[in-house]
Amino acid sequence: MRAMILAAGLGKRMRPLTLTKPKPLLEVAGIPLIEYHVKALVAAGCKDIVINHSWLGEQIEAYLGAGERFGARISYSVEPELLETAGGIRKALPLLTAGGEEAFLVVNGDIFTDYPFERLLAEEVKAPYLVLVPNPSHNPAGDFGLVEGVLDPHLGEKYTYSGVSVLPVAMFQELQLDKPEALGPILRCAIASGKVGAELYEGFWTDVGTPERLRQVDQRTKEQKIDGF
Repeated sequence: MRAMILAAGLGKRMRPLTLTKPKPLLEVAGIPLIEYHVKALVAAGCKDIVINHSWLGEQIEAYLGAGERFGARISYSVEPELLETAGGIRKALPLLTAGGEEAFLVVNGDIFTDYPFERLLAEEVKAPYLVLVPNPSHNPAGDFGLVEGVLDPHLGEKYTYSGVSVLPVAMFQELQLDKPEALGPILRCAIASGKVGAELYEGFWTDVGTPERLRQVDQRTKEQKIDGF
């Protein structure tokens, strides 16, 4: 299975830090966020990685290169205009399906977690499949209800989507190329069918969405020696 790291955002909430550096290159304990993801994916056995980028994305390519020093094979999907999450995935499909794959692993580039990605490579995980986390203070209402391992639009306690998932290629094939498309409506449509699996992960996870959260996770990582992968 191939993986895609979503790294094309503008990082507006992280300014001024992101005025001269893309958010995935901001550091936690001296290591860029995106490097944690690359290393974790490789450690899980997922070595073919696609990264989309836009704002200052050339810095990401310059830092990661083709991935050799991490044991990865990295390809890039460049977005001259931001395409949002689903639109970005649609543009990257030729790279994600180069080996004939029917599903791929997705990781948001601006989260920090020790989630074991190898879980998502197991045969019993069928796409679409989302990893949920307990609701953080900035999203107290949660995103999706979870009932016995299946997402439900109406029932179950709601949890927050972690930004980690396994998604089917077919979910994006019919989207118009180079048209901005959000992922949320597509997921909700699939959830309404009752066929989206999920799990609740209660390990370390944070959405590094503001400078304050970045400072907090940096301090906690240094104090508790969290690897992030």
